[in-house]
Amino acid sequence: MASQATYDDANLILRLYELRREDKMREARSWFASSFRPQSLEEMNTIAPPGSSQNAHMRQVISYFEMVASFITSGVLNKQLYFASGGELLLVYLRLRPILAAFRDSVKNPTAYANLESVGEEFLAWFDQKGPGAKDAIVARMS
Repeated sequence: MASQATYDDANLILRLYELRREDKMREARSWFASSFRPQSLEEMNTIAPPGSSQNAHMRQVISYFEMVASFITSGVLNKQLYFASGGELLLVYLRLRPILAAFRDSVKNPTAYANLESVGEEFLAWFDQKGPGAKDAIVARMS
């Protein structure tokens, strides 16, 4: 059973929203949503070569949502309240998911983006409970 969301949860979500509105973050998020769909590490390095502005955008977006996910996995932020309004985290996870295992191998860090993965999978399960086809529809739209 999920704990009741608090005013602190709502305030944290509002603060996270403010951070997403920062100009560089908006630019990075826009690039990520329109351009980041790698199916392999080789594609990721073509889309976002090391040292490029695209690579900086990729790292900024993924690390931001890893941080948000860490708030959820640690219990600082109410998961159900976040799921009701935080769909962009799922988009980031779904775009990263095809290369996550290979990325972890390449950086020799088996826990890289573990919070994002955990929350992303829980988010998918949450959509699965919304009705027949809800999860498949969101995955198709965001992938």
